[in-house]
Amino acid sequence: MDEDAPRMDAELLRAAGRDPSAFGELYDRHASPILRWALRSGLDQADALDLVSELFARAWVSRKRYRDPGDGNAAPWLYGIARNLLASHRRSGHIEARARKRLRVPQLTEPDPSDAVADRVDAIASRGALDRALAALPGRHAEAVRLRVVDGLGYADIATQLGCTETTARKWVSLGLRSLRTRMEVAS
Repeated sequence: MDEDAPRMDAELLRAAGRDPSAFGELYDRHASPILRWALRSGLDQADALDLVSELFARAWVSRKRYRDPGDGNAAPWLYGIARNLLASHRRSGHIEARARKRLRVPQLTEPDPSDAVADRVDAIASRGALDRALAALPGRHAEAVRLRVVDGLGYADIATQLGCTETTARKWVSLGLRSLRTRMEVAS
């Protein structure tokens, strides 16, 4: 084997316990693409950076459990951890609150009436674009978004109302919000 050839991810993970720079090399190889993925998934910069940090902390802790699928590539393993972290973040409700803000949908409670007036003016101004964007969504996605963002229901309640699993309800809300965000960005 060529000594100048870059080491495969699996080799870096095996060496990381005795050579921490090997884990640094793995980080350097994958952190930027995973950060871009997290941003495309709808996280803001701060949350995306937090996700990458937590991902590599978990990868470090569980590096001995990594099983090479035979190609030496750890990217699928790392993205699997990232997807789990993103799902956990979404369950925590942060994504929905930001989605309400981006879509100019008033919050269910209004802590400061003066802020609420400005938010309502913005919501009224973008209502037509939002209605068109919602109408363009597949029926189940639109209903799931309405139940989650407007009615404030939890995923278990959404699943019950739509006759699907909670995982499916989460997926429909996620896909619907992503599509709405894209459509609203194009409209503005």
